[in-house]
Amino acid sequence: ENINRWLGGNAMTVKSLKKVLKNHPKEQELTIADIGCGHGDILRDVAKFGRKNGYKMKLIGMDANPTAIAYAKKLSTEFSELSFITEDIFSKEFKERTFDVVLATLFLHHFKEDPLVSFLENTLKQTKIAIVVNDLHRHTLAYYLFMLLSVFIKNKMIIEDGLTSVLRGFKRKDLVKISQRIQVKSQISWKWAFRFQWIIQK
Repeated sequence: ENINRWLGGNAMTVKSLKKVLKNHPKEQELTIADIGCGHGDILRDVAKFGRKNGYKMKLIGMDANPTAIAYAKKLSTEFSELSFITEDIFSKEFKERTFDVVLATLFLHHFKEDPLVSFLENTLKQTKIAIVVNDLHRHTLAYYLFMLLSVFIKNKMIIEDGLTSVLRGFKRKDLVKISQRIQVKSQISWKWAFRFQWIIQK
């Protein structure tokens, strides 16, 4: 999560959210979910953005890892608008929820194409405004950039997971193809450092 912050990943997600909320009335409460939320750092930044700009927000962090959720709750005691739940995104409970915006940061690259298409089709039905994706660009330079940064990481498991994630990242053509399959217009933008901003709007 620190690496994501250092490389501007959190800021990119917040800027994308600002873009999709441009015409949303601030007096109307927003329900925003962050899937695969980890320790909740993205949502804390979203909460700060919401407070600064006068939005009423109900923020829900979801992760299948109960340890991550417990730590996210511990780190977020100052944010009354945040809640965190242990939930599988393929569960019946998740599929019955509705949201205004769904955030997916460094999460969707774990899916193969067909399950990802199915998930996005279903989640779009549950979402009123947009799905905001911030994910990795699969590129040789991105791989070596992470290798350089890994000298500052002591945990070998984090290094291995990071390198594997880069190899599972997206090419622009992948995102275009998936957008065509789910029959939506989407905005795909490349951002430093080797990230794609992918906004799927209703």
